[in-house]
Amino acid sequence: MTLPGAVPPPEDNPDQGIAWHYGDPFGEQRAAARTVAVVDRSNREIIAVPGEERLSWLHLMISQHVSDLPENTGTEALVLDSQGRVEAHMVLAHRDGTVWMDTEAGAKATGARGDQQTLLDYLVAMKFWSKVEPRDATAEIALLSLLGPDASQTLEAVGLNTPTDTYGVDGVVRRMPGNTFDLLVPRDELTTWWSKLTEAGARPMGSWGYEALRVEALRPRLGVDTDERTIPHEVNWVPSAAHVAKGCYRGQETVSKVHNIGRPPRRMLLLHLDGSADSLPETGDPVNAGERTVGRVGTVVQHHELGPIALALVKRSIGPETELAVGGVAASIDPDSIPADTPGLGREAVKRLHG
Repeated sequence: MTLPGAVPPPEDNPDQGIAWHYGDPFGEQRAAARTVAVVDRSNREIIAVPGEERLSWLHLMISQHVSDLPENTGTEALVLDSQGRVEAHMVLAHRDGTVWMDTEAGAKATGARGDQQTLLDYLVAMKFWSKVEPRDATAEIALLSLLGPDASQTLEAVGLNTPTDTYGVDGVVRRMPGNTFDLLVPRDELTTWWSKLTEAGARPMGSWGYEALRVEALRPRLGVDTDERTIPHEVNWVPSAAHVAKGCYRGQETVSKVHNIGRPPRRMLLLHLDGSADSLPETGDPVNAGERTVGRVGTVVQHHELGPIALALVKRSIGPETELAVGGVAASIDPDSIPADTPGLGREAVKRLHG
């Protein structure tokens, strides 16, 4: 969607087709942090899954427990390969007899023969005799996101209700973690809804601001903060997107094993980058501790308060005091971003058995 004042993203930016910012990316971020801002995220791919067996079938296809997902609720979920590595991430909204899944444009999954397919083709191929009809709904539905402490008042001003629970769905609105709401609106009404929200006081914000606040909140993005080896535990997608107790989904053995008896080999951390450097690192650059490569950097962005920051997958053995460099730029670990260890349940059981 092209809007007045929209500045397009650089050619290498993953968010082609939507605004990068509207002339003041830091002001946009401040609005989202202090009042309210609206972001066009209509580049997200939408997959619809209607059919009377939609929940029982999806329960077998994805990493989340959805067999009894009530109407007007949602969740996050993954598609994993047979080794438990992340292939696709989606956010669900169950409403009007259909599960609507929004995901990264061009999301792919490994087919039964080991070939790479689009996520939709993978789902269609796994339908067999189930009473479901997955389809591409990107031309039907578009996504807007409303962020900030005043988001609820803005929704009320345009005649929309505010779901009370995280991932709750009320009409076109889905509540997300933090002061964030997604609006799954008819694509042919996208401009109308944008106008309503901005006229109600929401400041237009581009993908730059959205990504900066996402990084601050330690929320990973598929294909940017993940690589071909990423398992859910490394990027905090357990339990929000991967259920550790349910069985019968591809990659479940790895999810359960790492949760119960092990530790993930890497963990996602927030890095503070040297703001005096002439340039910033790029996604995929190695993270080095001295002469040793200890990780890879994902999203790199300028934050309105924190300055240049990044998410990175770093070896678990690296301590918070370790001096790092990314693409020649000095970096330090934000200690508050280090996830707390979950107890190795299997190991603890063995200790008790032999104690």
